[in-house]
Amino acid sequence: MPIKAIPYKHQINAFNFVCMLFGLITGKANSAGAALLMEMGTGKTITTIAVIGALYLAGFIKRVVIVAPLSIVGVWLEEFQKFADFDYTAIILEGSTSKKTDTLRHMTGSSLQVIIVNYESAWRLEEELLRFNADIIVADEGHKIKTHNAKQSKAVHKLGAKARYKMLLTGTVITNKAIDVFSQYKFINPAIFGQSFYVFRNKYFDMVGYGNHTPILKRSMEQDLTDKLHSIAFRTTKAECLDLPETTDIIRFVELEAAAANIYKDLVKDSFAELSKGEVTVTNVLTRLLRLSQLTGGFIGDDNSVVTGVSTAKLEALSDIIDEAINEDKKLVVIARFVAEIKAIEKMLQKKKLQYSLIMGGVKDREEQVSQFQNNPKVQVFVGQIATAGLGITLTAANTMVFYSLDYSMSNFEQTKARIHRVGQKENCTYIYLTAKGTVDEKVLKALRNKADLARTLVDDYKSGSNPFAVRGGESNEQ
Repeated sequence: MPIKAIPYKHQINAFNFVCMLFGLITGKANSAGAALLMEMGTGKTITTIAVIGALYLAGFIKRVVIVAPLSIVGVWLEEFQKFADFDYTAIILEGSTSKKTDTLRHMTGSSLQVIIVNYESAWRLEEELLRFNADIIVADEGHKIKTHNAKQSKAVHKLGAKARYKMLLTGTVITNKAIDVFSQYKFINPAIFGQSFYVFRNKYFDMVGYGNHTPILKRSMEQDLTDKLHSIAFRTTKAECLDLPETTDIIRFVELEAAAANIYKDLVKDSFAELSKGEVTVTNVLTRLLRLSQLTGGFIGDDNSVVTGVSTAKLEALSDIIDEAINEDKKLVVIARFVAEIKAIEKMLQKKKLQYSLIMGGVKDREEQVSQFQNNPKVQVFVGQIATAGLGITLTAANTMVFYSLDYSMSNFEQTKARIHRVGQKENCTYIYLTAKGTVDEKVLKALRNKADLARTLVDDYKSGSNPFAVRGGESNEQ
């Protein structure tokens, strides 16, 4: 595996499985496409980078297109920089359509050329991407193409039809409906279930219910569907990965929109200027830090306590994480600091028609909220305010916790993490930190993970002549 890391056993097995299908190990390709059905936190991305590197070093590929949800495209660039142990050039397609097109046309060179693009842009740039002539197409979070006649599905199908290799990454190809496998397998290998959705549907499903619109998998065809599905898929769950550490931290960086980033920069300057006018105390520093933290979560308050939304960057990233968890039929805990953030998260969950439990200031039926999350399969998300949901509750029905935002208390941080990592938890735990890149989010997270006194650190920064709210490169890198 050409990566700058020691892989886990399940990642080696996944790598070998795909390399076998592609003919890198046996010399004879069994399939032009492969699916990595690996749950969140088990390392789909690093395994895929290793496969891409192996294909490149063997002389089989020169051009790569990775299609991913918007909030994850940056993750791919970071993971390539961190793990790829081979010569490559990688770039995210962003900006105007003309800029994206120009970027594609200038992707040349002797190294592996890697294009990372979001699903929305992929179908809009379909012709340009086809002309790029990629040797391998990777569809990350493959459930995004589960609807066979959606625009983004059709575009990815066309890209896959032209490429020599295809990889689909997702927790599971079957969400609530087994019929979802057709579109995803049409992309990676149409020989498995055919090119026609209706032929596939008639073979494997009975149409029942009012108007015969509900597909029910025929019992006589269950084994056939399962066998074909797994013939080109490597499946692993977090529970099966016995070599994973007990807890894993994932920093998911998000980029503030241009307008929000400008507001943030102005606030950093103003906060520094205000400090210089009076005595620099822990209280003064933390008061100004509070407004900056609130802004990275998408909101800003004025002097009259009127809160205005200025960014949806974190909300969109969380939406993709929730989709991934629901696709894997997994429960998820989401922790946020500010009321405005929680209200926005609630609104998003309601729009998705998802049932959820909630504990924040003012919620009286705490025990009932916890019980519903722990015991009701339909309640798949728990939303908690870090100051009120960090003590006295057990949330072991989930093994993944997303920190939408953080407060500055080490005690709150540790206590909140312990809600899922405690007696009764049967699986390893994953913590995802939504972090606005280049903001105080990085300073706060670094201090909490290093068990440092954040306030004292900021005061010391100021006394040494630095702007305590400005971020140097790599604040929250893995320690």
